[in-house]
Amino acid sequence: MSQLEKRLTDMLAPAVEALGFELLGCEFVRAGKHSTLRLYIDHENGIDVDDCAEVSHQVSAVLDVEDPISTEYNLEVSSPGMDRPLFKPSHYKNIVGEIVSIKTNMPQQGRRNFKGKLVNATEIDIEVEVDKQTFTLAYNNINKANLVADLT
Repeated sequence: MSQLEKRLTDMLAPAVEALGFELLGCEFVRAGKHSTLRLYIDHENGIDVDDCAEVSHQVSAVLDVEDPISTEYNLEVSSPGMDRPLFKPSHYKNIVGEIVSIKTNMPQQGRRNFKGKLVNATEIDIEVEVDKQTFTLAYNNINKANLVADLT
């Protein structure tokens, strides 16, 4: 997670939580005038389009006041879906034993893409088993991580 994404998550979480939802995290995808700020929200009863609209309205007001992004962007509010993104150590700890897909910022042992079984998660790093080899990945080197949906 970038510094901007961390700052945005910290800034927007109280507004999202005040509505009764959890802000899992956010992604800011830079693409000039077509940049996107994507928020992932969750609730124990699931998320529907009305929930996304409600959070979007509330978060837009905070973003208008705080103005943390200097460029044009589109705001998207989404449920995590089946291939839920992973942002926090607690997200990883909840799915130990599942298959994950991870992209790192810097290569580790010659690779940046890891898809395998999440075998451990601590407050500092995770362990992923890929092709019978275990890799330890620090959270600060993870660019993007998702649960791989089991469709069987």
